[in-house]
Amino acid sequence: MAAFSTLRLSNETNQKLAHLLKVYSSHRPLIQRILNISFVFYALGTLCAGLFLGSPGGSSKSASRRKKGGADSGKSERVAVDGVFFQRLKTILKIVIPGLRSKEALLLLMHSSLLVFRTAISLYVAALDGKIVASLVRAQPLQFFWNIMRWLVVAIPATWTNSWLTYIQNKLAIAYRTRLTREVMDRYLGDETGSADGKIYYKLANLDDRIKNADQMITHDIQRFSTHLAAIYSNLAKPVLDVILYNYQLSQNVGAEGVFILTFLVQGSALLLRYMTPPFGMYTALSAQMAGTLRHAHSRLVEFAEEIGFMKGEETEKMLIEREYAALIEHENTVLERRWWFGCVEEGIIKWLWGSFGLVLCAIPAFVKIPGVAIIDLGGRTEGFVTNRRLLLSSSDAFGRVMYSYKDLSELAGYTARVSQLLDTMKDVQSGKFDKALVNSAKKEENAVILQGRGQIVESEDIRFEGVPIVTPNGDILIRSLSFHIKRGQHLLIVGPNGCGKSSLFRILGGLWPVYGGVVHKPVASQFILIPQRPYLSLGTLRDQVIYPHCKADMEARGISDDDLLKILAVVRMESIVEREGGWDVSKEWRETLSGGDQQKIAWARLFYHNPKACLLHYVEGMMMDHATELGITLLTVSHRPSLWKYHHLILHYDGQGGYVFTKLDAEKRLALQEEKQSLETKLLEVPKMKARLAELKSLTT
Repeated sequence: MAAFSTLRLSNETNQKLAHLLKVYSSHRPLIQRILNISFVFYALGTLCAGLFLGSPGGSSKSASRRKKGGADSGKSERVAVDGVFFQRLKTILKIVIPGLRSKEALLLLMHSSLLVFRTAISLYVAALDGKIVASLVRAQPLQFFWNIMRWLVVAIPATWTNSWLTYIQNKLAIAYRTRLTREVMDRYLGDETGSADGKIYYKLANLDDRIKNADQMITHDIQRFSTHLAAIYSNLAKPVLDVILYNYQLSQNVGAEGVFILTFLVQGSALLLRYMTPPFGMYTALSAQMAGTLRHAHSRLVEFAEEIGFMKGEETEKMLIEREYAALIEHENTVLERRWWFGCVEEGIIKWLWGSFGLVLCAIPAFVKIPGVAIIDLGGRTEGFVTNRRLLLSSSDAFGRVMYSYKDLSELAGYTARVSQLLDTMKDVQSGKFDKALVNSAKKEENAVILQGRGQIVESEDIRFEGVPIVTPNGDILIRSLSFHIKRGQHLLIVGPNGCGKSSLFRILGGLWPVYGGVVHKPVASQFILIPQRPYLSLGTLRDQVIYPHCKADMEARGISDDDLLKILAVVRMESIVEREGGWDVSKEWRETLSGGDQQKIAWARLFYHNPKACLLHYVEGMMMDHATELGITLLTVSHRPSLWKYHHLILHYDGQGGYVFTKLDAEKRLALQEEKQSLETKLLEVPKMKARLAELKSLTT
């Protein structure tokens, strides 16, 4: 009786299963469409969510670290494929692709069209591959050779498309780099009438501590960012498109149910891979930073070669450079080891585990009767297996490239962080927001408050300071309130010990340093010229040295000819240099060709060519000052030579303790006092000798 009940229950269960199978078979086309549409949305959704590997919560964590700002400014910020990365990338994309009609957008459209065309060719080749094998199994030679001819014909557009894809991708990288480099250089070297409020290149290096190697960022990091950005589109868009189309075709051949199960298994293994993925983005950013530090150490050796040579500092410099190199190599070796073991795990999951899933999927039509699909012969099954296997391999390869591309995406995140840091820092510096380490002092907080303040700059023919603090960017207050007034044509002599603020005054007048308080009346910064002890000589012709930063066209636009330049060189007693060096248009490394004296004369010739309203002097010659006075140039001179006092009307004397004296300069009286002072000092030096002789005479007469 019990056995009968069990048999009856089993029959009822089979009837229910048969009924459910019948209902499912009648609605299978609709279910297939729902599963296919769901898969498309799933693939696109996971891509937008971070390619299965996005960092949940990473955006908020990174944002919180950014808000902390100064406390952690010296530490490396975490770089990941998260919301912060996509926000940074979105900002940069607005620069590299400025509009839908831009060159970059058109290249991107052409690139996308080629990607779709290549996928269509791959689908055709997969079906053709199955037909070739089926014709072999069925022993149909005519059909076999006809399929081979079709194979050779389709190779023509396939090879053309692949070559064009590589070409367009490289063109995109160049276009991105060009657009981004122009934007950065416009800010970095923009003049006062441009987008940048002057001297960003100087302020980045001297008023802010966030970027130590801007040259490496502008050259290397932007180039690497552009290359990765151009490649990442192909590495993501094409595989995602392939996954959707290949799996759609697979669902038509083996059923959407199998594809759905395969996707579930792949998703699970992808989560495991996600957990084991090292932070490659942070590694890339740190590698770029350390490479920049090493490059900076080498550039310092070249810049200060003379000082290092005199002080015999070769061993010390070698040790410093080797230390930076050792740190870089240690980091690269660590990254290399982690890439090695991650590559083993990645290949094991993507190639072998997913490959076994695919073989099971391809075997479904051979072992399982699919509702609505007629039974086919051996040749048909072989054709179906080969086609499905080819589609599956292509789909697996595409999905694997999506997974592999996460490393590329992480590296892109690293370079994006570097480029974004450069753009953000330049923006802050342009708006007067600096991040500079303050000197250690008892009044550190008070000094920080002064650095936050901003004074007023008024354009004027005269030079006048009203309660202006002289403060270094690191918070060292040299003078709390400086006030003086120089009328146009008056010359000012500036004296005082080293580090008292003489050069700081020049930097404020030249627009290099901000005004932290008070009011500064002065001509625009372009009306100041500096003659330093070591003049700057640019790359270019002999003419370019005299008219720098003008070019020949600028000179001719001002109505100045080479003969006029020769007259200027005659003033500085240097007219023979044109014939000696081979003419105006000869180009040399002038810093090595000209002697120190000739370089100073070139600087004075440059002053007389530009004829500015004021000149800041670290190097002075009396004859040159006479001519500058005739041209109406106001001279501000740093010198302790008494022979130059007669050329100046006013004197600003720093005492080195935060005080100063500003008064008229009576050269004759000051020279008389100087001579009297030297005379008394000489006599005082004789006093000890006279005392010793007197003591000797007393001992002899007693």
